Formats: sequence, C-alpha cells, structure tokens
Amino acid sequence: MAVWFTADTHFGHAGALSLYRRPFASVAEMNAAMAARWNETVGPDDDVWHLGDFALRTGVEAAGALLRSLNGRKHLVTGNNDPPQIAGLPDWCSVQAYAEITIETHRLVLCHYPFRTWNGMAKGALNLHGHSHGRLKPLPRQTDVGVDGWDFRPIGVQRMRGA
Repeated sequence: MAVWFTADTHFGHAGALSLYRRPFASVAEMNAAMAARWNETVGPDDDVWHLGDFALRTGVEAAGALLRSLNGRKHLVTGNNDPPQIAGLPDWCSVQAYAEITIETHRLVLCHYPFRTWNGMAKGALNLHGHSHGRLKPLPRQTDVGVDGWDFRPIGVQRMRGA
C-alpha cells in the first residue's frame, strides 16, 4: 500500500484551462487525462489525500461517479472550492479541513492552504498544501501537491521538499 497526495484537480472547471494554463483542449480532455494519470499512479489499495478543490461546476452525481472511478481510498482535506455536496459524497473515506499524519518517518501537516508556520515545523514536520497552483515560492519543508506542478497526477512523499 502506498500513500499519495494531490490537490486542485478542479475536475469540470473550464476556467482552470486558461487560469492555470493547463495544456488540454477541453474540459473533457482535462478530466480524462487527470483520471487516467491518477489511475496509472494509484493502486486500488493505496491511500490518496486530496488537499482540496476536487471538482467545480460538476453535478453531484457526475462528481460521485468520477470519484468512484478513481483508484484508492480517498481522503478529502477541504478547499475553498469544495461545496458541502462534494465534501458529502459517500466515497470519501474521511473529510476534514486539516490533518496531521505520519507516513514512514515523515510527520505531515495537511491543509488546502499553505502555512507560513505549522505544528512541528521546527522538528522537521512537512507542510503539504494546494491552493496556489505552483505559483507560490515554498518555504523549506513545504510542498504544493497541486496537479499543476506534478504532471496532473498524485505524488508520493519521497518527492516532497525536505523529505
């Protein structure tokens, strides 16, 4: 079992194509490419922490079908674009605004938003976040796990800054 991290997929969001300069011709192409890359990376028994902004302008039924089609046990750390209907989908294993977990020997502080300081920072804890779409200069031991900076796929802890 592996553990993966991602954020800011913005499935269904036409504005993401131009706002974040995504290299897809359409929303359908973007959705299909990100789902394929997710499933190429994540196994059925893996855990995935999605750090917010899962789907925008997507109906609840379509978002639920998309979530079910993605490999892994999925945890949502809510972002500013995760309405209650998306956060309330039954296929999330957990939903929270903030989490602290340990993977291997790495203590991780998870939130949609990047922190300037975080719990355990002085003791080597890593801050994983989304929201900034790769546009914010990270602090040491801080990683933006959003898809825009990682070939539109989840990443593992071994690729984190300071890990």
